[in-house]
Amino acid sequence: MRLAATVGMSCPGPAWAGGDEVVVVYNSALPASKAVAEYYAKARQIPRGQLFGFSLPTGLEISRPDFLAHLQSPLADQLAARKLWTFGDVVVPASKNQPRHTVPGVVATKIRYLVLCYGVPVRIPQDDSVQEDGETGLPPELRPNRASVDSELAWLPLLNLHPHLSGPMQNWVFATTNEMTFSPTNGVLLVARLDGPSPDIARSLVDKALAAERDGWWGRAYFDARGLPPADRYYYGDKLILGAADLCARLGFETSVDTNSATFPAGYPLSQVAVYCGWYDADVSGPFTRPQVEFMPGAFAYHLHSFSAADLRSSSNNWVGPLLAKGATCTMGCVSEPYLAFTPNLIVFFEALSRGWTFGEAAWAAQPALSWQTTVVGDPLYRPFSKSPARLQADLLQRKSPLLEWAVLRLVNMDRTQGTPLGLLANLLDQLPVTSQSAVLTEKLADLTGTLGKPASAIVYYQRALTLNPSPQQRIRLRLTLGTELAAQHRLAEAAEDYRQLLREVPDYPAKDDLTKTLELWETKPAKP
Repeated sequence: MRLAATVGMSCPGPAWAGGDEVVVVYNSALPASKAVAEYYAKARQIPRGQLFGFSLPTGLEISRPDFLAHLQSPLADQLAARKLWTFGDVVVPASKNQPRHTVPGVVATKIRYLVLCYGVPVRIPQDDSVQEDGETGLPPELRPNRASVDSELAWLPLLNLHPHLSGPMQNWVFATTNEMTFSPTNGVLLVARLDGPSPDIARSLVDKALAAERDGWWGRAYFDARGLPPADRYYYGDKLILGAADLCARLGFETSVDTNSATFPAGYPLSQVAVYCGWYDADVSGPFTRPQVEFMPGAFAYHLHSFSAADLRSSSNNWVGPLLAKGATCTMGCVSEPYLAFTPNLIVFFEALSRGWTFGEAAWAAQPALSWQTTVVGDPLYRPFSKSPARLQADLLQRKSPLLEWAVLRLVNMDRTQGTPLGLLANLLDQLPVTSQSAVLTEKLADLTGTLGKPASAIVYYQRALTLNPSPQQRIRLRLTLGTELAAQHRLAEAAEDYRQLLREVPDYPAKDDLTKTLELWETKPAKP
């Protein structure tokens, strides 16, 4: 039993990824871009000779000719000139359909990652002047040559093969379970960007990733599916989100899943967010429109939408920019219509992270296609599970860190998913000294006690949690839950006072009209004898 024995839940992956494996590209036409590059290089100890500046457009778009002339080809040339990789003939073994032969490619490399910094264009628009021989075999809607800059650079090692630009290119490392396959010698470069609505936000992605590696990736996980039936043509989106939710629950995150057709409403108490995955609003909505979102350091936030990254430098349009502006550490998004089958596979993504992989490795393992629409935003070296939970818990305990409560919560949740009796878990949790000082753990104790059929005791624990300095959004959730529990026990006067207290504490609460209607109902309902 993990809570009692305080054993780790998984082993971290190989820790060999470092700054010497990274090439950083910035826009030399924009001083802020270079500043972000230098900040990242210092933080991750990237050799100075692996920073490249190219004069590029300062907007979101770069034309296909300019991309080829000013970014793609010059970057490949620089990598070869500085001996960061070596081009040569790659031997392709004989197969049923073709004899053994050679193709031009990267035969040796010192780098695996490419980081694009704030100011580097994000997308390549459709270029109808591009003429390519041969049929791709794809339907017309999958033949455009528009693409994200990130995804187009991901196949840079294959530049001398001159692959088709029209339509998605198969990602041959999609869903791989071996992180060693991520290499330019296998034709794939792990591309991510430090970007967002401002240079300060781009830099903060590095700081938050480093903080989570040091102190742990903690918080709650929220998944907002649409409740579609399996026969629905868009059910695949729900399948990805629900599968990822199941994985996060098994990883020990306190996981909330919503299957209503609408996205989370503005009044939803989104507290202490480690993970958010949802769909399908065009622009940021619900709790993410509030002035503050309680993103924890290291938080991954993702909203599935065809144009979620169309303007990632806006703090109000689409999703990627607003999520970063509100505090997310890393995300993914699409610059143009990808079609559902070619969006990131969240199940593959979370499985890769659980193996201890870096964000960059997990993000590209989750991409079904290259040369397509996805942009990956965040520090690709960020390794959320860089330490085993046992080691991390020991570190937090030694430092007397308040984050210890999250380490305990993860062990409780993992024990529960593995079948430990709830009564035993509740008793152990109640006996831990840290629980008496923690709103997070006391709320969990209340939840367990209520599930065990002890509503009166659960109410006491919810009331106690409110005295232990919960976060603003956690306080809202506690008030809402407490009011519901009190009403269920026919303690309507106490329930009404709890809701009135919530309205006093949060006068701008977005769902206050709903609370007011409930209050009116409770206040006119006769007390049960």
